[in-house]
Amino acid sequence: MIIESSAPTRVDLAGGTIDIPPLYLFHPGASTVNFGISLLARCRIETTGDERVILESRDRHTGFETTLGEIENLVHDKRLELISKLVHFFRPEQGFHLIAECDSPAGAGLGGSSALAIACIGALNRFVGNRYDENQFIQLAANIETTVIRVPAGYQDYYGAFYGGANAIHFRIDGTQREELAVDARTLEDRIRICYTGEPRMSGINNWEMFKRHIDGDRTTFDIFQSIRDAAVRMRAALVAGNYESVAQVMRAAYPNRKRLAPNITTPQMEALVEKAMRHGALAAKVCGAGGGGCIAFLCEEGRSAEVEQTLAAEEGVEMLKWRFAAEGLTVRER
Repeated sequence: MIIESSAPTRVDLAGGTIDIPPLYLFHPGASTVNFGISLLARCRIETTGDERVILESRDRHTGFETTLGEIENLVHDKRLELISKLVHFFRPEQGFHLIAECDSPAGAGLGGSSALAIACIGALNRFVGNRYDENQFIQLAANIETTVIRVPAGYQDYYGAFYGGANAIHFRIDGTQREELAVDARTLEDRIRICYTGEPRMSGINNWEMFKRHIDGDRTTFDIFQSIRDAAVRMRAALVAGNYESVAQVMRAAYPNRKRLAPNITTPQMEALVEKAMRHGALAAKVCGAGGGGCIAFLCEEGRSAEVEQTLAAEEGVEMLKWRFAAEGLTVRER
């Protein structure tokens, strides 16, 4: 038996960090806006025909072998910790070889680990006979990844990975609701460029500092989160209207607020890249994820995306990512 699954990563446009529970409960109307991209996380499971369990990460060029009888110990194993904990949770009853990989660079801020969690859950759940309903996948992914990063996990990445497409994810007292946004995929592809700075980041650390200040009642932090909520509302409206000048305005207004919330969201290198891109046709920049490295998404003037891309690609250590809009979310195939 061979099971293969994939899930897209995402670009977050507005509403980041407010998706961490329970922060959104203090900001009625909280939402995040993102869209899936074709840098996929993948999981492949093939039965071994014996008791062997082989876990492998193609991205990290590492792996290890255990047995079915030792699966209980995986909950404490630090090797490929996310995959180990997922396998421990599902506890398959036949030997297998699991291969995980992701097209997104490590520490890119594109939700790669969350997309990988969704892809692995899809494959493992099929492998154990569809033990869980698909509507449980996002909660499972968030709970298990939280035990890995050891701080609360935000929810938006799992929705992008599970559904793909363009999303407004609304966080309410009675639950979380995903709204699919009708957008022109070609316009997004034509006008947004994604730059990987070459500097990985650790989102759990950045987000945890903001989380603690909010919970401790810091008024400035609370007010910044109010502005994050309002920016997501405006971003949703601008995208639905296809008004990219308004999209740029929201991105430009949000940038200093994110800096106030977390001064280390940008590095000197990132700030230099933003300044250079703005001189060569970029209208606005959005640090992806929690920042402190990783990727920057640039909204470019119509007809000037190539200029922005060429300008940034000339910088040492920078990689311009090739991507397409991912209309489809999690897919699982068996053969």
